[in-house]
Amino acid sequence: MKSDPTNPRLLIVDDDKVALANMAHILDGQGYEIVSTHSGSEALKLLEKQEFDVVVTDLRMPKIDGMEILERCRQLDPNSEVIVITGYATIDSAVEAIRKGAYYYIAKPFRLDDVRKIIAEAAEKTRLKKENLALRKRLEHYQDQVQIVTQNLEMEKLLEMARHVAPTDCNILITGESGTGKELLAKYVHQHSRRSEEPMLAVNCGAFNENLLANELFGHEKGAFTGADSQKKGLIETAFNSTLFLDEIVEMPPAMQVKLLRVIQEKKVLRLGATSPLDVDVRFIAATNRNPQDAVKKGILRQDLFFRLNVVHFRIPPLSTRKDDIPLLIQYFLKKHAKAMKKDVRNVSPEVIKILMHYDFPGNVRELENVIARSIALCRGDTIEPIHLPED
Repeated sequence: MKSDPTNPRLLIVDDDKVALANMAHILDGQGYEIVSTHSGSEALKLLEKQEFDVVVTDLRMPKIDGMEILERCRQLDPNSEVIVITGYATIDSAVEAIRKGAYYYIAKPFRLDDVRKIIAEAAEKTRLKKENLALRKRLEHYQDQVQIVTQNLEMEKLLEMARHVAPTDCNILITGESGTGKELLAKYVHQHSRRSEEPMLAVNCGAFNENLLANELFGHEKGAFTGADSQKKGLIETAFNSTLFLDEIVEMPPAMQVKLLRVIQEKKVLRLGATSPLDVDVRFIAATNRNPQDAVKKGILRQDLFFRLNVVHFRIPPLSTRKDDIPLLIQYFLKKHAKAMKKDVRNVSPEVIKILMHYDFPGNVRELENVIARSIALCRGDTIEPIHLPED
C-alpha cells in the first residue's frame, strides 16, 4: 500500500527489540508512517538520508545512545522533534535532554495514552513549523513585486488571467467587496503591462463633487475660473502612456460619466477653459464594490460607459470564501508590520490562527491586516496570542 505523503513520519529507536515492537504496535493505526530500528548507528544513517517529523528514541543503548541521536537530529533537521524514553530516569539526564532540544523526556513505566498524546503534539508542532517555513519561502516570491499574496486556486486563476490580459491594453472593470484588494489588482495588471515604466495614477470617484472631479480628471487652463492662477494638467493627461485607476466608478456623477465616455471613445481630453483637445494614450481600469449591472438598471451608471469599461471583468472573491489564504496573509502582514513598528514579533500562536480561520472577516483582507497590525502593537513578547486580538 502506498504511503500518504501527508502522514507524519516517525522514527523509533530502541535496542530492546520487544520494546521496539511494542512501541510500533501502540502507534499503529494512528495515521503515522513508521520506521523502526534497534541500532543507534542505523538510526543516524536513516536521519542523514531521510526526513522524520518525530524521533522517539531510547536513552541507554550501546555504542550510540539516545543523547547522541538527539544531538545529531537537531543538527540535521531543527524542525523535527525528538522524544527521549528511558527506564533509568534521572534529573540530570532529563535536564540535559531538554537543554539539548528534546521535546519531551518520558520515564518508564508510562501510560500508553500519555505517549500517544505527546507524540501527536510533537507531530503537530513539526507540521506547524514546516508550514510556517513553507509560507515564508512562498512570501519571498512576492518581494519587489506588487504583492497579491495568495495560495487559493480561484485567486491564482484570476491572477493568471490578469497576467494574460495585461499586455493587451483593453479596459478592465474590477468588482468585489470593500477590502478585497481591487486597487492592488489594478496595480498588478499595470505592472505586467507595457505601461509599467510609468506610475499608475488613481482617483476615488466618490470623494469629489462634480466640479472638483472634473478638475482632477481634466485639468484646467489659466483663468478658466476664479482662482485658476496657473495651468493644471488633469489625471487623464498626466497618465499618458500609463494606467488610470477609477475607484468607485458607480459613484461618479452622471455628467462626468458622459465626459469620461467621450474621452474613452475619442482618445482626446479637453482641459477646462481650453478650446483644443489633447491626444491621450491611457488605459482605464475601473472598480466598484457595488453590482454594476444593478447600477445600470437603476440608471446610476450609464450603460454605454459600463460596456466601454467592462471589456474584461475581474471579480475578487471575499476572504470568507478563500480561507486557505489566511495563514499566508498572516505571515505576510506579521513580517510587514513587525518591521515597520521595529518590534521583534516573529510568531503567531496556533490558537490565534484557529480563531482567525473561523472568523468571517466582513472587512476582508484589509480587516485581517488591521487585526495583525493591532496585535503586533499590543504584543510584548515574540508571539501573538489570543489576548492580543480584538474582543470581537
